[in-house]
Amino acid sequence: MSALESRDPAVLGPPSDEDGGVLGRAHRALSVGIVSVVVLIAFEATAVGTAMPVAARDLDGVALYAFAFSGYFTTSLFGMVLAGQWSDRRGPLGALTTGIGAFAAGLVVAGTAQAMWVFILGRAVQGLGGGLVIVALYVVVGRAYPERLRPAIMAAFAAGWVVPSVVGPLASGAVTEHLGWRWVFLGIPALVVFPLALALPQIRRRAAGPVDEETAAASFDRRRIRLALGISLGAGLLQYAAQDLRPLSLVPGLAGAALLVPAVLGLLPRGTWRAARGLPAVVLLRGLAAGSFVTAESFVPLMLVTQRGLSPTLAGFSLAAGGGTWALGSYVQSRARVEPYRERLMTLGTALVAAAIVTAPSVLVHSVPVWTVAVAWAVGCFGMGLVISSSSVLLLKLSAPEEAGANSAALQISDALSNVVLLAATGAAFAALGGGSTEAAAAGASRPAAFAAVFLPMAAVALAGAWVTTRLSERQPDGTPAGGAA
Repeated sequence: MSALESRDPAVLGPPSDEDGGVLGRAHRALSVGIVSVVVLIAFEATAVGTAMPVAARDLDGVALYAFAFSGYFTTSLFGMVLAGQWSDRRGPLGALTTGIGAFAAGLVVAGTAQAMWVFILGRAVQGLGGGLVIVALYVVVGRAYPERLRPAIMAAFAAGWVVPSVVGPLASGAVTEHLGWRWVFLGIPALVVFPLALALPQIRRRAAGPVDEETAAASFDRRRIRLALGISLGAGLLQYAAQDLRPLSLVPGLAGAALLVPAVLGLLPRGTWRAARGLPAVVLLRGLAAGSFVTAESFVPLMLVTQRGLSPTLAGFSLAAGGGTWALGSYVQSRARVEPYRERLMTLGTALVAAAIVTAPSVLVHSVPVWTVAVAWAVGCFGMGLVISSSSVLLLKLSAPEEAGANSAALQISDALSNVVLLAATGAAFAALGGGSTEAAAAGASRPAAFAAVFLPMAAVALAGAWVTTRLSERQPDGTPAGGAA
C-alpha cells in the first residue's frame, strides 16, 4: 500500500465495530461539530437576509443594497480557491479556523457599522470566511470519513439547513423588531464557540497536515491565486452591470466577462464546459442544477406577492416545506442500497427540478391555486437533495487525497458562479420586459412575460443538467479510468 493510499480512509479495509456510523463513537464529536458549523452558516444566511432591508434603510444605503450581497459573493469565490490551495498543502485545519474567525469578524463589523460602505466591508469579510469554511469542510469529510460514510455526512449537512430555514427568518424578524437589526449580526458570533470546541480537536487528530511530504513542500500556486482574484473581480463587475441597463453598463459588463472567462477556464477541471466524463461532468452538473434552481427560487416570492397578492410572509412560507424535502432527498441518496443507482437518482433529481421550475409560473393563471407552487417546490427540493449531496459524494470519490481541496473549490465555484451569471442574465431579461418596474410591482400589474423569461429558460438549464448526469461515469469503453483532476 502506497503512502497516499494509507492516508485515504476508503482503502483501509472494513470498519471496526467502534467506527459505527457518523454518530458512532469514532466520529460522533467530529460529526456534531462540523454539522454545527453548517447550521451556523445556514442560520446566518436565512436570518441576515431578513434584517438586511432594515439595516440598509437605517444606514441610508438602500441604493447600495445589492452590494451587501455581491460583496459577500465575490470574496467567497476567492476564499474557495485559497481554501483549496491551503487545505491540499497544509491541511484543512488552518483554512477552517481562519474562515470561521473571518466569518465572525465580518458579522461584528457589519453589526457595528455606522455607514453603508463599512457594512458592505463587513459582508465582504464574511464572504471570505464563508468561502474558506465550505471548501475546508469538504476536505475534512474526504479525509476523516471512509467512503461508505460520506453520503451520510452529506445528508447531515443538508439536514442542518432545515431548522434554520424555518426558524431563521422568524427569529431574525423578532430580534429586528424588538432589539434592532444589529443584534442579528452581533448575536451569531457567540455561536461560533461550540462548533470550534467540539470539532477542532477531532480535525487536528484526523485530518490535519498535508497528505505527504512532497505536497507539504509545494508552495501555493500563484497562478491560481491570480485567477481567483480575476474571477472575484469579474463576478463583481458583472453583477454591477446587471443592476443598470443603461448603455454605459456595458463597459463594466464586458470588463467583468474579460476577467471571468479565462479565470473560470483556468480554475475548473479541463473539459468542464463540454461535459467531459467523470469529474468535469460532476462539476458542470453542480453549476447547472444549483444555478437554475436558486435563480428560479429567487423570483418565486416576488411572483406570488405581485401577481397573486400574497403577503411577503405567506409567499415566504410557500417555500418552507422545501427544507424538509431537500433533507429527505439527501437522506435517500445516503442509503447504502441505492449506491449502485446513484447516477440514475441524479437524473431523476434534475428532472424533478426541471418539472418544479416549469410548474411554478402556472400560478400566473389565476384559476390555478397558489398552493401549486408550494407542492412543486417541495418536489423540486427533493430533487435537489438527491443531486447536490450526490455530486459532493462523487467529487470526493473521483479526487485523489492531495487534490481534494482544489476539486472541492472547483465544485463550489461552479455552484456560486452559475448563480451570479444566471441571476444577472434573468434579472436583465426580467427588467427589460417590465418586471423590474417599482410602480408596476406596487400596483400589482400583470407581467407574465417577465416571469416566463425567468422560469422557462431555467427549466431548460435544469434539463441540460439531466443530460449531463449520463456522463458522470469516468470509465472509458475499455474499462480504464478517464476522469481528471482540477
